[in-house]
Amino acid sequence: MTSYSLIKVGNDYVVQADDKCILKVASRRRAAQLISEATGLLNAAAAVEIPEKTVETASLHRETSKLP
Repeated sequence: MTSYSLIKVGNDYVVQADDKCILKVASRRRAAQLISEATGLLNAAAAVEIPEKTVETASLHRETSKLP
């Protein structure tokens, strides 16, 4: 999981992910909102599982019924 931090540089705030600077904003409140949204999106993406069988694969296999 990525660790976010917020540092002040001059009059601006810089958002860091781990040790990389990724965003510079003028408002501390806006920076905190962006961190919160990014964390929520990453958590939502981690919760979604990709199924191993796709719909295309499932639709290719038909059952053939034998008529009497």
